[in-house]
Amino acid sequence: MGKTKNGARYPEELRARAVRMVLDHESEYASRSAAILSISQKVGCSRDILRIWVKQHETDAGKRDGLTTTERDRIKELERENRQLRQANEILKKASAYFCSGGARPPIPQMIAFIKDQRSVHGVEPICRVLQIAPSTFYENLAIERDPSRVSDRAKRDAYLRKEMADVWTKNRSVYGARKLWHAMKRDKIDVARCTVERLMRQLGIQGVRRGKKIKTTQGQPADQCPLDKVNRQFRASQPNELWVSDFTFVSTWRGFVYVAFVIDTFANRIVGWKASTTQDTQFVLDALEQAIHARKPAENLIHNSDRGSQYVSIKYTERLADAGLEPSVGSVGDSYDNALAETIIGLFKTEVINRLGPWKSKDQVEWETLQWVDWFNYERLLEPLGYITPVEAEEKYEQALKSDKIAA
Repeated sequence: MGKTKNGARYPEELRARAVRMVLDHESEYASRSAAILSISQKVGCSRDILRIWVKQHETDAGKRDGLTTTERDRIKELERENRQLRQANEILKKASAYFCSGGARPPIPQMIAFIKDQRSVHGVEPICRVLQIAPSTFYENLAIERDPSRVSDRAKRDAYLRKEMADVWTKNRSVYGARKLWHAMKRDKIDVARCTVERLMRQLGIQGVRRGKKIKTTQGQPADQCPLDKVNRQFRASQPNELWVSDFTFVSTWRGFVYVAFVIDTFANRIVGWKASTTQDTQFVLDALEQAIHARKPAENLIHNSDRGSQYVSIKYTERLADAGLEPSVGSVGDSYDNALAETIIGLFKTEVINRLGPWKSKDQVEWETLQWVDWFNYERLLEPLGYITPVEAEEKYEQALKSDKIAA
């Protein structure tokens, strides 16, 4: 359809009426050109426009060769679609480089930033159509940037919770997953739902550390050369200094292997002794035991359980257990649960310290981080088996209950 001088399109009815008048009355004029000239002046369109209309009408009626109106409209539609596809392809190429990897759908703030960056090139609506985001979302974000008071109550609370959550997560050595982070925030008097913690952790891009596969570090001894198994996989003591478990692991450093041994009181999983060494001899695990004995000063009949590693069943280690009044115990042969609790604590140590903070340069570096982790583990880390309290807190509760019972008696 033609346009007027001011750019407006001629009405469809006017076009049809003008063409019909030319075809019905051209015999009254000396020529078709004369008829077109006269009628165009009367209906208010140009002579050339009316001539085009007449030719197109004859083409549509099959009286003249050329593209029909329907074919022309289809070609225009295909050209428009082709332009949109080329533009969408260009937008997607830029978006893929802008967002990189990060899931099937980028976060809204990233998409908003991309639209702001490319709006002068492609326009807001085409970008929103390709990214499948409502233009109103983009304009609302711009309005909020100009006037932060427009932000919703939920967004304000999310901003507050994200900051608090990041602080709690960082304070706990950046190892907590959603469940423990939720409990840690409740301990800090921050009221939040667990599903909200999971959602905001995804927004912050943080997650809990995950364990790797277990690595064997000790060589077992024959059953006839070892003490009896006095634990039988029952690793939960009824009171402190009733059952200890011991084990060690190794860490690869730039200067060779470093070995770290632990002694754990099973009542609250508190680490009562540990030692880092460049050798895995008996003295190395004996030093961890000495620290535990000095710190706890256990009474007799305390059971000390370990695996069948040569260090733990050696004469020197066994004699020290006897001198301190500790009863030795070792797990069964070929049993993956023979010292499960100690292996669990070591698994946490490897996951939360060694695998997360490596690579390691030297024994001194491993020793320093182990010192900090053990202190945090005993005094700050929430343990699910204890009801999401710390090992020290569990022992303090036991002591308080014991004093209350004595007073009541």
